[in-house]
Amino acid sequence: MTVPEVDSADIRRVIEYYYERGWTDGLPVMPVTQSYLEEFLAATPRDPDEVLVPLPHLNKNLTVRIAALNAALAGCLPSYLPVVIAAWDAFRLDGMVTRAIWQSTTGTAPFSVLYGPKRTELGFNARGNVWGSGFRANATIGRAIRLGAINGLGLKPHVFDQATQGNPAKYSCFIAENEEDSPWPSLAADHGVAPPDSAVTSTVIRSVLHVEARHTTVPEQLARDFADSFCRTGALVRPDAAGYVVLNPEHARLFDKHGWSKTDVRQAIADAGWRTYRDLAAAGKEAIAGGTGWRLPANHPDAIPQETPADLDAPVQLIKNIEAVQLVVAGAPNAGVSSIVETFSFADRPPPVVKVEEN
Repeated sequence: MTVPEVDSADIRRVIEYYYERGWTDGLPVMPVTQSYLEEFLAATPRDPDEVLVPLPHLNKNLTVRIAALNAALAGCLPSYLPVVIAAWDAFRLDGMVTRAIWQSTTGTAPFSVLYGPKRTELGFNARGNVWGSGFRANATIGRAIRLGAINGLGLKPHVFDQATQGNPAKYSCFIAENEEDSPWPSLAADHGVAPPDSAVTSTVIRSVLHVEARHTTVPEQLARDFADSFCRTGALVRPDAAGYVVLNPEHARLFDKHGWSKTDVRQAIADAGWRTYRDLAAAGKEAIAGGTGWRLPANHPDAIPQETPADLDAPVQLIKNIEAVQLVVAGAPNAGVSSIVETFSFADRPPPVVKVEEN
């Protein structure tokens, strides 16, 4: 095999040119020519000038063309673009990105999940090390979202991105559901999208918390472990708790073995999703602010007046309904390790599920 000659000096000059203009996430990006961009745009039926996500308060619009350009910069293949666009559509439907939440000091980050045949067709990892490195589709499609936020929406650190600390998901956070090892239909199938179609859900997250639960085969205990992780006081910014449980297949099969459906699991987690007033007061989070609606001490001047309950150990419900708990099965079936994904989106509605469109 003959390897064609490449002028590495020219490539380095292009990469440094991109760095000088602030078009990267801190890592090198791929050089992109107009002809290569056209290969991406040919992979979707969408108009290149269609606005995927508007950000009117910054006078910014992320178009299909900008999304494609940043997918190319991120190292995606052209065939990945329909998934990137479906993810952007889901972020718009989720409703939080257009509310400036990616600019927040909280350090929120994008999170997406792919379902259906595109997972295997594009080489997504849905099994071991699902949160980690090593797989081009996961890494580059997630990175395409971050670069789109930087270059298309202007959300650069120290400029419009005001995250106090941020989190690692700001680089890339795109996983796929492990449908092969799951005892249940996928989340997309639950919402009416099943093969041959593929779909994406997207939302805004604050962190991914691992839950080590190798110790029990009792489903009630496992559900309570997840509920406790959702409702830790350090996670309570808003009045309620919400997010995804990314179950490894071993935990999913444990629930299924005991006859639990996904609805049963979600309901059990919601039922156990409470803290006592005493617990909340110990962390200074027993009251709600009148302006922001966030949690703070009862003696804070912004706190909505409330009576201290007679029983300080009475439950204060923090997970209000099962819509606040979404289930995805991902990871390897080799240990009792699952994850809680703490979201910053609305906790009282189903997640957006967007079909992947392609030419």
